[in-house]
Amino acid sequence: MTTTLARPAVSARLTCLAVAAPLWTTVSLAQAATRDGFDLTRHPLSALSTGALGWLQITNFAVAGVLVLIGAPSLGRAVSRLLAVYGAGMIAAGVLPPDAGGGFPAGTPGGPPAALSWHAYGHMAAGSISFIALIAACFVLGRRFARTGNRRDAVLSGIAGAALLLGNVWAMTGGPAGSLTLAAGVITAMLWVSAVAARSR
Repeated sequence: MTTTLARPAVSARLTCLAVAAPLWTTVSLAQAATRDGFDLTRHPLSALSTGALGWLQITNFAVAGVLVLIGAPSLGRAVSRLLAVYGAGMIAAGVLPPDAGGGFPAGTPGGPPAALSWHAYGHMAAGSISFIALIAACFVLGRRFARTGNRRDAVLSGIAGAALLLGNVWAMTGGPAGSLTLAAGVITAMLWVSAVAARSR
């Protein structure tokens, strides 16, 4: 009886985790394509948290983070802990938005802000912690798949983690279109975790 009752709960948690990344990605890219002055080759997706419509991206971060936190316990102890950190980091990154700069929102002077606010520092810290946890979760999933002989998913997990790691490093070192490579890495890793959750249902 206990097992029978537990299965729907686990399935519901996995559904939350499966939905988190597609939802966050869809809302983020829809805004990136429609918000005046936004350029994904120059502006990170978190910059969408600024301006009059910034509440949309703030909410997007918070909702996705909550969904991840709900679903985190469903993928095993080691991965669950990492996903919990990743989800909490997303919520914090939403609540602590970055500063406007680089010409976005429209009308903002070009170039970085003259001085960073406390919440911008908080956003960077939360984002960094969240990224590290997500990268680690992908690599732990890869090791788990490798142990069970699932070579394909082990490789895909490694690719997802490496995509975020390299995209983040490239953006931090000021590489050309760094915000675009970071977005690609983040989305790849997030969608992979959601795909694993969806298949685990």
